[in-house]
Amino acid sequence: MSRNRNRYGLGGGENLSSNGRNGGYAQSPTDYDPYGQTYDDIYKPPSPSTVRSNPAPRNRAESVAERRIGDILERIQSEWPEMCKSTCVPVHVSLQLLDNSSVGRERDRPQFEQMHRYLQESLKAIVHEHHQGFNSSIGTFHKIQSSIQASQKRVRTLKESLTQSKASLGSTDPELRKLASASKNYDDLLRTLSEIEELRLVPDQLEARISEKRFLTAVDVLQDALRRIRVPALDDIGALSELRGYLTNQETALTDILIEELHDHLYLKSPYCQERWQQLAKGQPGLNKEKANKPATLPPFYEVLDSMDLSEPMVEDPSRNPESDTFYYIELLVESLNKLGRLESAVNTIKERLPSELFGIVNETNGEVDQRHPSSLRGVISGSRGSHIYGKENGIRADVIYDLLWTLYAKFEAVAECHRVFHDITSSIVRREGARNSSVLLGSFKELWTLYQNEIKSLLNSYITTEADIYQHNSSARDGARRKDQKRDQLFQFSDADAKSVQMTTEYQDLDGIIRAAVPGLMSSNRKQADGKKQIAQRTDSTIGTRRMQGTSNVDTKAAHKSLVEPSVFNMSLLLPPTITFLQRLKSIVPPRSDIVTSTLTSFLDTFLKNVFRPQLEETLEKVSYSLFNEPDAFQEDPQWSRLARRPVFKGTSSFFSLIIAFCKMLDTIPHDQALSQIIIEQMMKYYNHCYSWFKVLVSRDQESDHSAEKLSASLAAGPGEIHDTMQKLWTAEGDDRLLLEKETGLLILQTNENPLRLKDIIVDRETISSLCVLYTSMKWLSIKIEQLRHITRNDTDSKRNSIQKPQNRRWTLLNDASRSQDDEAPSYLPIAFDSTVSSFQEFAGTVLLTLHMEIRCQIVHSLSVALSPESAPYLLEQVVNDPDPRILSLNADLVSYDETAVKFLREKEITFIRTGLAFLIDSFLVSNAGMVKAMNANGCGRMQLNILVLQQNLKNIEAEVSLQRSAKFFDLFVEGPEAVLKQAKEEKEKDNGVKELFSYDELKTLLGLCYSEQLEDPERGISSVAKRRMDEDLLQLSEYMWQT
Repeated sequence: MSRNRNRYGLGGGENLSSNGRNGGYAQSPTDYDPYGQTYDDIYKPPSPSTVRSNPAPRNRAESVAERRIGDILERIQSEWPEMCKSTCVPVHVSLQLLDNSSVGRERDRPQFEQMHRYLQESLKAIVHEHHQGFNSSIGTFHKIQSSIQASQKRVRTLKESLTQSKASLGSTDPELRKLASASKNYDDLLRTLSEIEELRLVPDQLEARISEKRFLTAVDVLQDALRRIRVPALDDIGALSELRGYLTNQETALTDILIEELHDHLYLKSPYCQERWQQLAKGQPGLNKEKANKPATLPPFYEVLDSMDLSEPMVEDPSRNPESDTFYYIELLVESLNKLGRLESAVNTIKERLPSELFGIVNETNGEVDQRHPSSLRGVISGSRGSHIYGKENGIRADVIYDLLWTLYAKFEAVAECHRVFHDITSSIVRREGARNSSVLLGSFKELWTLYQNEIKSLLNSYITTEADIYQHNSSARDGARRKDQKRDQLFQFSDADAKSVQMTTEYQDLDGIIRAAVPGLMSSNRKQADGKKQIAQRTDSTIGTRRMQGTSNVDTKAAHKSLVEPSVFNMSLLLPPTITFLQRLKSIVPPRSDIVTSTLTSFLDTFLKNVFRPQLEETLEKVSYSLFNEPDAFQEDPQWSRLARRPVFKGTSSFFSLIIAFCKMLDTIPHDQALSQIIIEQMMKYYNHCYSWFKVLVSRDQESDHSAEKLSASLAAGPGEIHDTMQKLWTAEGDDRLLLEKETGLLILQTNENPLRLKDIIVDRETISSLCVLYTSMKWLSIKIEQLRHITRNDTDSKRNSIQKPQNRRWTLLNDASRSQDDEAPSYLPIAFDSTVSSFQEFAGTVLLTLHMEIRCQIVHSLSVALSPESAPYLLEQVVNDPDPRILSLNADLVSYDETAVKFLREKEITFIRTGLAFLIDSFLVSNAGMVKAMNANGCGRMQLNILVLQQNLKNIEAEVSLQRSAKFFDLFVEGPEAVLKQAKEEKEKDNGVKELFSYDELKTLLGLCYSEQLEDPERGISSVAKRRMDEDLLQLSEYMWQT
């Protein structure tokens, strides 16, 4: 027998079926439920599909009776399968068992009976095992049956009662009608009393919601109370008139509270708003470093905008403090005003109070910065005028201005963010509710931007314009009386009041009583009784401390703000970086669908630059330059020159270059405008002219007159002329050019021989030579420095040009760091071509250098001329002289002093240029101008030779490898006599090797004249006649030697 069946022998798509006496026992005992199954459910045989798909589970061990009945069921299914079918007919099976034919089954009858007995015994065993369950089910069945019968009786009784009630209600009863009418009146009266009781609680509820800042709920409570108290049923109740007046007044009071709270957060008067603007100002120069090191705790503004969902009306969250999040609180207030129906009036109030609120922010910030930077520390700045404005004290000035602007602009940016949130919330309400007057509701941000422009222009004008130390809230012009009124100090402020004084407490109590009488319920009575004077003092402190508007609401917005530093156009480099940074940040805050075009946010700066800044800059530079040019020590050596240059420079030059650097750093912070750059170019040319005029005074023959003739050295250096060109070539030549030196010396000697030098033709004062040296180094240093400022730019904007076309707006961007203008190491540029100006300074420096080069030569020529002159130094001496000529000693001292001055102030190249050729000049002058001696004897020649030796020894300390060999040889020939002269001429001519002759014909002719000069000067006529004849013979022979071919 197959074992792939369940425990009851069911499987393979067959089902157990029996006659009516024992059908249904194939079901599992665990599935039996005496209360949940009907008779058909218990005794109906299961379908084959059920048996197949849901075999009985084996959840516990089988008993003996269960195993026996399982076995018998399996045998029935295997041996009598037709008994398990639903189509089985018991009579048909019985007839087969009685049929003894070949088709009958009488032979199986004993087996069938045995199986039947076995089945009966198994069932008895099952019944025996489960008889307790059967017994309890029979008792339960009787109980259920009794309950059903009792329920049927009650239902019949209820039905009869309902029938009687229906009949009674169908009949008319006047008494019942009176009762019903009275009951309705009582119900209405109870409902009215309930409404009155609930309305009586509204003031406390409303005040509680307002104190908790749950304004949406407060508006709901107020509007619900107003709607309920205005129903016709309560109109005739006189006791509600006071409450009705309170609620009506409270609607206005709540509107005022909402507007004040909105102003507190729009204009940063709430302490919860401080963190945002402080975070915006964090890390900027000029602010407290401790604040800058605090980590950022608030999200960026763009994240705030992205996180706000304004498509649906706001749902108030009672679990949070609404004021801790400014933007959430603004949304709460705006939604409350809109629900109250006062949004348009609130927008109008914001627009009206916007100027005074911004004025209060500026005034408050000005006071804060003034306290952080006491006037004692700013005394250096306040006392500095004119040229010192752009000096090293800029550190203090920058700290003050940066602290003011970064703080103020951080507050302005926070205010703009709040107004942007206010604009977005209002815009969403307009879209959500389809308001018609959208232009009125959405115009506050444009008004804010207009006032921002006015404040920025006022700030810039205040710290740039030097005519006044104050600026007006609006830039309208006033007369003199109005200006005097604006300069008056403010005499009273609310913050100065003593909140705990008896007078203040009494006044506040009187005010509290007036408010309670005018608006009942606005001030809670239990609060008044709680703390008394202590609470009044605290409330007064809070009111004064947190409500800036109480201190500024009555202040004239045209009043003056205190300037913290002295106005100067050079403050522009400090003012513009924070301003441009603020305007760039403001572009990301401007609402995208507002009337403001972000690309034009800086257009007002163009107008300010052209109409205010440029004229003021031009005037200031004119004044500062004039002050620099006319300083008493402008042409004195700068004590701090070593920090600026390698060689000493004038104090005026260094100060003027500091002015240029300050100007360039200032220009570096604004868009390029050639008109601005041209201003400093003009001042450069004025300084050039000033220095050139001073140079003319130095080199003039009469320094008392500015129009007298120049010294010879200056005249030759200025040119034009052959000597000037030769000096230029010597300066630019590489190394020593002997031909150029000979040419220069020859031209100079020729020039001085034609026009003999006088004392007034040379510079005698050593200080003048020092001044010329410093003038050269100053002009050279300045030309190099300003050439380094040259910067090529493609922007050719010039605000001075009058163009028919509308000029394009400048690109106001912060190209450099805000602290760059204060960094001395940062390079500066002047974005304009000024090659001619640089060339002018370079040419001027070259002229001064050539003057120095020629001046020492002129002094040598003048000294030697005096030394060779018979009037001052005769050379017909009766005795031997062992001392050199005093003029030679003076010349040596002058040469040493001149050289020391040059070494002190000039570079090595310039020193070499001045030194080179001095010995050659002396050597050449002594030979070529020996005829100036007129007469000389042996003692006089000895003195001349001593002079030459002294000069040579002195020149060795000045010029390297010098020798006066030619002049020494010249006068050696004098000692040897005329024969030696003729012999020298003959030898030179016989050599004829292409080398230049040591002495020329004229020089030897002069020497022969000196050789016979003593005899020619003899008073005895015979001696002079013989000397004359012999000299003529020697000259004839000399000419034969020199001119023979």
